[in-house]
Amino acid sequence: MTALTGAPAQRTADRAPKRPGRRRSVKPWNQRIAPYLFILPNMLIFGVFVIYPAINNFNISLYDSSNGRDFTYAGGKNYQELFSSDEFWAAARHTVVFAVCFVALTTVVSIGLALLLNQKIKGRAFFRTVFFLPVVLSPVVVGLVWGWIFERNNGLLNTLLDAAGLGKPGWLVDDTLAMGVVIFVGLWMHVGFYILIILAGLQGIDPNYYEAARMDGASSWQQLRHITLPLLRPTTMVVVILSMIAGFQAFDYIWTLTGGGPVGGTTLMIQYIYQNAFQSPIQYGLASAAAVVLFCSVFALTVLNYLYNQRKESA
Repeated sequence: MTALTGAPAQRTADRAPKRPGRRRSVKPWNQRIAPYLFILPNMLIFGVFVIYPAINNFNISLYDSSNGRDFTYAGGKNYQELFSSDEFWAAARHTVVFAVCFVALTTVVSIGLALLLNQKIKGRAFFRTVFFLPVVLSPVVVGLVWGWIFERNNGLLNTLLDAAGLGKPGWLVDDTLAMGVVIFVGLWMHVGFYILIILAGLQGIDPNYYEAARMDGASSWQQLRHITLPLLRPTTMVVVILSMIAGFQAFDYIWTLTGGGPVGGTTLMIQYIYQNAFQSPIQYGLASAAAVVLFCSVFALTVLNYLYNQRKESA
């Protein structure tokens, strides 16, 4: 009896329309390819003017050429000459000193100023504009203006110091002072950009964290130490990486400010590459080898910094 009554029910269930399952929507091919078409012109320009020259630079580092047209294969000769050159190691040492000081000062100053400019103070928009203004100035103009300010005999700064009875320091003729000057000018010119990045990170922090901390009686210093700085760590990593790259690539404003002097005291790696590639005696292979070493150094430091911060985040 159960079998007889169950058969019609089974046949009814079989004839009942089945609910269609969810089908994955498939976009037309023109919609799938459209995003790639939009970025294609930019990627072509980037590949032709950045990727290809970077790859070809390694190839040139294996050759000797004094005119850029006739090349003679030299193998690792350029690298041997590079690592045995006192000028190269001096430029590398100056670059490390400049980059370390520049990154440390940029990170600390940008965080401090961003914390101030994130407060509800009078004229906040004005001060944000003032700090960002040097970013849009030409680096050559920046070097010329600050060169006039720090000029020893008739510069604005020494005129004021001499009137106050403090003498006329040789800002651009003493190698220690000159390095401090170029670090200061680099900080003045770039810090506004990094303040903007830190401000974006600060405004992305949920204000409920601070409200809960205040309810628990946390002081401003405790909120900064346990809430702001830890949550700013990814943004700080971006600032460190970008400022490190900018520090290793510094050239234009230093060239117009000191010319690499005094006696090579502010000659960094980029200027060393420029001098060997475009000033007599022209050594394209040696300059390319130095560029390869600089690229590998910056790339390795960037990767190590990224891995360190990823490890700190996951800890």
